[in-house]
Amino acid sequence: MKNFLLRFYRYCLPVLFTYMMITGCNSHESVKTGTPDSGNAPLANIKIEKAGIILTAKATADRLTTKDTLIFHDFEQPTEQFPAVIIDYHKTFQTLEGIGGAITDAAAETFYKMPAVVQEEILNAYFDSIKGIGYSLCRTHINSCDFSSESYSYAPTPGDTLLSDFSIAHDLKYRIPLIKKAIEKSGSRLKLFASPWSPPAWMKTNNDMLHGGKIKPEYLKVWAEYYVRFFEAYQQEGIAFWGFTIQSEPLAVQRWESCIYSAEYELRFVRDFLGPRIEKS
Repeated sequence: MKNFLLRFYRYCLPVLFTYMMITGCNSHESVKTGTPDSGNAPLANIKIEKAGIILTAKATADRLTTKDTLIFHDFEQPTEQFPAVIIDYHKTFQTLEGIGGAITDAAAETFYKMPAVVQEEILNAYFDSIKGIGYSLCRTHINSCDFSSESYSYAPTPGDTLLSDFSIAHDLKYRIPLIKKAIEKSGSRLKLFASPWSPPAWMKTNNDMLHGGKIKPEYLKVWAEYYVRFFEAYQQEGIAFWGFTIQSEPLAVQRWESCIYSAEYELRFVRDFLGPRIEKS
Protein backbone atom coordinates (compact mmCIF):
# COMPACT_ATOMS: atom_id res chain seq x y z
CA MET A 1 0.00 0.00 0.00
CA LYS A 2 2.87 2.37 0.82
CA ASN A 3 4.45 1.85 -2.60
CA PHE A 4 1.09 2.37 -4.25
CA LEU A 5 0.64 5.71 -2.48
CA LEU A 6 4.14 6.81 -3.41
CA ARG A 7 3.43 6.05 -7.08
CA PHE A 8 0.14 7.90 -6.79
CA TYR A 9 1.74 11.03 -5.39
CA ARG A 10 4.55 10.91 -7.93
CA TYR A 11 2.60 10.23 -11.12
CA CYS A 12 -1.10 10.90 -10.57
CA LEU A 13 -1.17 14.12 -8.56
CA PRO A 14 0.59 16.13 -11.29
CA VAL A 15 -2.20 15.09 -13.62
CA LEU A 16 -4.90 15.86 -11.07
CA PHE A 17 -3.49 19.32 -10.56
CA THR A 18 -3.15 20.03 -14.28
CA TYR A 19 -6.17 22.04 -15.30
CA MET A 20 -7.40 24.09 -18.18
CA MET A 21 -7.72 27.87 -18.02
CA ILE A 22 -10.18 29.32 -20.48
CA THR A 23 -8.52 32.43 -21.79
CA GLY A 24 -10.20 33.38 -25.05
CA CYS A 25 -13.61 34.09 -26.53
CA ASN A 26 -14.96 35.99 -29.48
CA SER A 27 -15.42 39.61 -28.60
CA HIS A 28 -18.86 39.80 -30.21
CA GLU A 29 -20.23 37.02 -28.01
CA SER A 30 -21.58 37.72 -24.57
CA VAL A 31 -21.19 35.51 -21.51
CA LYS A 32 -24.41 34.26 -19.97
CA THR A 33 -24.42 34.03 -16.24
CA GLY A 34 -26.74 32.28 -13.87
CA THR A 35 -27.20 29.42 -11.47
CA PRO A 36 -27.64 25.76 -12.48
CA ASP A 37 -31.40 26.17 -12.08
CA SER A 38 -31.75 29.48 -13.88
CA GLY A 39 -32.00 27.98 -17.34
CA ASN A 40 -28.85 29.75 -18.56
CA ALA A 41 -25.81 27.52 -18.28
CA PRO A 42 -22.68 29.51 -17.28
CA LEU A 43 -20.29 30.06 -20.19
CA ALA A 44 -22.94 28.75 -22.58
CA ASN A 45 -22.02 31.21 -25.33
CA ILE A 46 -18.24 31.19 -24.92
CA LYS A 47 -16.13 29.97 -27.81
CA ILE A 48 -12.99 28.44 -26.33
CA GLU A 49 -9.93 29.27 -28.43
CA LYS A 50 -6.95 28.46 -26.25
CA ALA A 51 -6.04 27.04 -22.86
CA GLY A 52 -3.15 27.40 -20.49
CA ILE A 53 -1.57 24.32 -18.91
CA ILE A 54 -0.59 24.87 -15.28
CA LEU A 55 1.24 22.20 -13.27
CA THR A 56 1.77 21.52 -9.58
CA ALA A 57 3.93 18.52 -8.72
CA LYS A 58 5.48 17.23 -5.52
CA ALA A 59 9.29 17.28 -5.13
CA THR A 60 9.69 19.76 -7.99
CA ALA A 61 9.87 23.51 -8.37
CA ASP A 62 6.46 23.48 -10.04
CA ARG A 63 3.88 25.32 -7.95
CA LEU A 64 1.02 26.39 -10.22
CA THR A 65 3.66 26.83 -12.91
CA THR A 66 2.56 27.80 -16.42
CA LYS A 67 3.88 25.16 -18.81
CA ASP A 68 2.29 25.80 -22.16
CA THR A 69 -0.53 27.43 -24.09
CA LEU A 70 -2.63 25.26 -26.37
CA ILE A 71 -4.56 26.57 -29.36
CA PHE A 72 -7.75 24.68 -30.13
CA HIS A 73 -8.49 23.49 -33.67
CA ASP A 74 -11.43 21.54 -35.02
CA PHE A 75 -10.89 17.85 -35.74
CA GLU A 76 -13.25 14.92 -36.14
CA GLN A 77 -11.61 11.78 -34.77
CA PRO A 78 -8.57 11.74 -32.46
CA THR A 79 -6.29 8.72 -32.62
CA GLU A 80 -5.29 6.57 -29.65
CA GLN A 81 -1.96 8.39 -29.47
CA PHE A 82 -3.46 11.89 -29.57
CA PRO A 83 -3.91 13.48 -26.12
CA ALA A 84 -7.36 15.02 -25.98
CA VAL A 85 -9.32 16.89 -23.31
CA ILE A 86 -13.00 17.29 -24.12
CA ILE A 87 -14.85 20.01 -22.20
CA ASP A 88 -18.63 20.28 -22.44
CA TYR A 89 -19.20 23.68 -20.87
CA HIS A 90 -22.99 23.29 -21.21
CA LYS A 91 -22.93 20.79 -18.34
CA THR A 92 -22.01 21.95 -14.86
CA PHE A 93 -22.11 20.61 -11.32
CA GLN A 94 -21.61 16.99 -12.35
CA THR A 95 -21.46 14.39 -9.60
CA LEU A 96 -18.60 12.02 -8.82
CA GLU A 97 -20.01 8.49 -9.00
CA GLY A 98 -17.15 6.86 -7.10
CA ILE A 99 -13.45 6.05 -6.85
CA GLY A 100 -11.95 2.60 -7.29
CA GLY A 101 -10.09 0.23 -9.55
CA ALA A 102 -10.40 -2.89 -11.69
CA ILE A 103 -11.28 -6.45 -10.71
CA THR A 104 -9.56 -8.50 -13.41
CA ASP A 105 -8.68 -12.15 -13.89
CA ALA A 106 -5.11 -11.34 -12.85
CA ALA A 107 -6.24 -9.66 -9.64
CA ALA A 108 -8.62 -12.51 -8.80
CA GLU A 109 -6.16 -15.32 -9.52
CA THR A 110 -3.45 -13.61 -7.49
CA PHE A 111 -5.91 -12.95 -4.66
CA TYR A 112 -6.77 -16.64 -4.32
CA LYS A 113 -3.10 -17.64 -4.18
CA MET A 114 -2.80 -15.64 -0.96
CA PRO A 115 -3.33 -17.07 2.54
CA ALA A 116 -6.79 -16.41 3.97
CA VAL A 117 -5.44 -13.87 6.47
CA VAL A 118 -3.81 -11.86 3.67
CA GLN A 119 -6.99 -12.03 1.58
CA GLU A 120 -8.86 -10.46 4.47
CA GLU A 121 -6.23 -7.71 4.77
CA ILE A 122 -6.58 -6.95 1.05
CA LEU A 123 -10.37 -6.80 1.21
CA ASN A 124 -10.24 -4.50 4.23
CA ALA A 125 -7.59 -2.27 2.67
CA TYR A 126 -9.51 -1.70 -0.56
CA PHE A 127 -13.21 -2.06 0.20
CA ASP A 128 -13.82 -1.38 3.90
CA SER A 129 -14.68 2.30 4.32
CA ILE A 130 -13.56 2.30 7.97
CA LYS A 131 -10.46 0.08 7.94
CA GLY A 132 -9.38 0.93 4.40
CA ILE A 133 -9.85 3.31 1.50
CA GLY A 134 -13.41 2.20 0.76
CA TYR A 135 -13.49 1.72 -3.02
CA SER A 136 -16.98 2.59 -4.28
CA LEU A 137 -16.64 2.00 -8.04
CA CYS A 138 -14.95 -0.89 -9.84
CA ARG A 139 -14.71 -2.14 -13.40
CA THR A 140 -14.49 -5.71 -14.62
CA HIS A 141 -14.17 -7.12 -18.12
CA ILE A 142 -16.45 -8.93 -20.58
CA ASN A 143 -14.43 -11.82 -22.10
CA SER A 144 -10.68 -11.88 -21.54
CA CYS A 145 -8.46 -8.81 -21.43
CA ASP A 146 -4.75 -8.05 -21.20
CA PHE A 147 -4.95 -8.90 -17.49
CA SER A 148 -6.09 -12.47 -18.14
CA SER A 149 -3.87 -15.54 -18.14
CA GLU A 150 -5.48 -16.78 -21.38
CA SER A 151 -7.68 -15.51 -24.19
CA TYR A 152 -11.28 -16.67 -24.01
CA SER A 153 -14.83 -15.67 -24.86
CA TYR A 154 -18.19 -16.78 -23.50
CA ALA A 155 -19.31 -18.01 -26.95
CA PRO A 156 -16.33 -19.82 -28.48
CA THR A 157 -18.21 -21.76 -31.19
CA PRO A 158 -17.74 -20.09 -34.61
CA GLY A 159 -20.99 -18.98 -36.18
CA ASP A 160 -23.03 -19.48 -33.00
CA THR A 161 -25.33 -16.55 -33.76
CA LEU A 162 -27.97 -17.86 -31.34
CA LEU A 163 -25.32 -17.89 -28.57
CA SER A 164 -26.37 -21.45 -27.75
CA ASP A 165 -23.01 -22.18 -26.09
CA PHE A 166 -22.84 -18.92 -24.12
CA SER A 167 -21.36 -19.52 -20.67
CA ILE A 168 -19.53 -17.50 -18.01
CA ALA A 169 -18.14 -20.69 -16.44
CA HIS A 170 -14.60 -19.29 -16.76
CA ASP A 171 -15.42 -16.43 -14.36
CA LEU A 172 -16.92 -18.67 -11.69
CA LYS A 173 -13.56 -19.97 -10.51
CA TYR A 174 -11.85 -16.75 -9.41
CA ARG A 175 -13.34 -13.47 -10.61
CA ILE A 176 -16.97 -13.82 -9.57
CA PRO A 177 -16.09 -15.03 -6.04
CA LEU A 178 -13.77 -12.04 -5.60
CA ILE A 179 -16.43 -9.61 -6.86
CA LYS A 180 -18.91 -11.06 -4.36
CA LYS A 181 -16.41 -10.65 -1.52
CA ALA A 182 -15.71 -7.06 -2.57
CA ILE A 183 -19.43 -6.23 -2.66
CA GLU A 184 -19.94 -7.78 0.77
CA LYS A 185 -16.95 -6.00 2.29
CA SER A 186 -18.13 -2.66 0.90
CA GLY A 187 -21.51 -3.06 2.57
CA SER A 188 -23.16 -3.40 -0.86
CA ARG A 189 -22.22 0.21 -1.68
CA LEU A 190 -19.84 -0.84 -4.47
CA LYS A 191 -20.95 0.15 -7.97
CA LEU A 192 -19.79 -2.10 -10.80
CA PHE A 193 -19.39 -1.45 -14.48
CA ALA A 194 -18.04 -3.65 -17.27
CA SER A 195 -16.14 -3.24 -20.53
CA PRO A 196 -15.24 -5.65 -23.33
CA TRP A 197 -11.75 -5.68 -24.81
CA SER A 198 -12.83 -7.77 -27.79
CA PRO A 199 -15.77 -9.76 -29.13
CA PRO A 200 -15.21 -13.46 -29.91
CA ALA A 201 -12.74 -13.95 -32.75
CA TRP A 202 -15.35 -15.32 -35.15
CA MET A 203 -17.28 -12.02 -35.02
CA LYS A 204 -14.28 -9.96 -36.19
CA THR A 205 -12.73 -9.01 -39.49
CA ASN A 206 -9.32 -10.39 -38.51
CA ASN A 207 -10.74 -13.60 -36.96
CA ASP A 208 -8.64 -12.88 -33.88
CA MET A 209 -9.47 -11.48 -30.43
CA LEU A 210 -6.03 -9.83 -30.47
CA HIS A 211 -4.42 -7.25 -32.75
CA GLY A 212 -7.36 -4.92 -33.32
CA GLY A 213 -9.78 -5.85 -36.05
CA LYS A 214 -13.41 -4.72 -36.24
CA ILE A 215 -16.79 -6.31 -35.69
CA LYS A 216 -18.25 -7.60 -38.93
CA PRO A 217 -21.47 -5.71 -39.72
CA GLU A 218 -23.46 -8.96 -39.89
CA TYR A 219 -22.61 -9.68 -36.23
CA LEU A 220 -23.59 -6.32 -34.70
CA LYS A 221 -26.98 -7.67 -33.61
CA VAL A 222 -25.43 -10.78 -32.07
CA TRP A 223 -22.81 -8.71 -30.26
CA ALA A 224 -25.56 -6.53 -28.79
CA GLU A 225 -27.31 -9.66 -27.52
CA TYR A 226 -23.99 -10.76 -26.02
CA TYR A 227 -23.95 -7.82 -23.58
CA VAL A 228 -27.43 -8.70 -22.33
CA ARG A 229 -26.48 -12.35 -21.88
CA PHE A 230 -23.44 -11.31 -19.85
CA PHE A 231 -25.44 -9.09 -17.49
CA GLU A 232 -28.20 -11.69 -17.12
CA ALA A 233 -25.67 -14.42 -16.31
CA TYR A 234 -24.00 -12.27 -13.65
CA GLN A 235 -27.39 -11.32 -12.27
CA GLN A 236 -28.11 -15.01 -11.75
CA GLU A 237 -24.96 -15.06 -9.61
CA GLY A 238 -26.34 -12.20 -7.51
CA ILE A 239 -24.17 -9.51 -9.11
CA ALA A 240 -25.82 -6.35 -10.46
CA PHE A 241 -24.10 -3.73 -12.62
CA TRP A 242 -24.42 0.04 -12.38
CA GLY A 243 -23.24 0.57 -15.96
CA PHE A 244 -20.94 -0.45 -18.78
CA THR A 245 -18.89 0.98 -21.64
CA ILE A 246 -19.01 -0.11 -25.26
CA GLN A 247 -15.32 -0.87 -25.66
CA SER A 248 -12.02 -0.48 -23.85
CA GLU A 249 -9.57 1.64 -25.87
CA PRO A 250 -11.68 1.73 -29.05
CA LEU A 251 -8.88 3.12 -31.24
CA ALA A 252 -6.01 0.92 -30.04
CA VAL A 253 -4.57 -1.95 -32.06
CA GLN A 254 -2.90 -4.02 -29.34
CA ARG A 255 -1.07 -7.33 -29.28
CA TRP A 256 -3.64 -8.34 -26.69
CA GLU A 257 -7.46 -8.23 -26.88
CA SER A 258 -8.60 -5.17 -28.81
CA CYS A 259 -11.27 -4.03 -31.24
CA ILE A 260 -11.45 -0.88 -33.33
CA TYR A 261 -14.40 1.52 -33.39
CA SER A 262 -14.61 4.83 -35.12
CA ALA A 263 -17.01 7.28 -33.52
CA GLU A 264 -19.41 6.74 -36.42
CA TYR A 265 -19.31 2.94 -36.17
CA GLU A 266 -19.85 3.03 -32.42
CA LEU A 267 -22.78 5.41 -32.93
CA ARG A 268 -24.33 3.01 -35.40
CA PHE A 269 -23.88 0.03 -33.08
CA VAL A 270 -25.43 1.80 -30.08
CA ARG A 271 -28.24 3.50 -31.96
CA ASP A 272 -29.38 0.60 -34.14
CA PHE A 273 -28.50 -2.48 -32.11
CA LEU A 274 -27.24 -2.20 -28.54
CA GLY A 275 -29.48 0.63 -27.35
CA PRO A 276 -32.76 -0.96 -28.48
CA ARG A 277 -31.69 -4.36 -27.12
CA ILE A 278 -30.73 -2.96 -23.71
CA GLU A 279 -33.99 -1.00 -23.54
CA LYS A 280 -35.97 -4.13 -24.39
CA SER A 281 -34.24 -6.11 -21.66
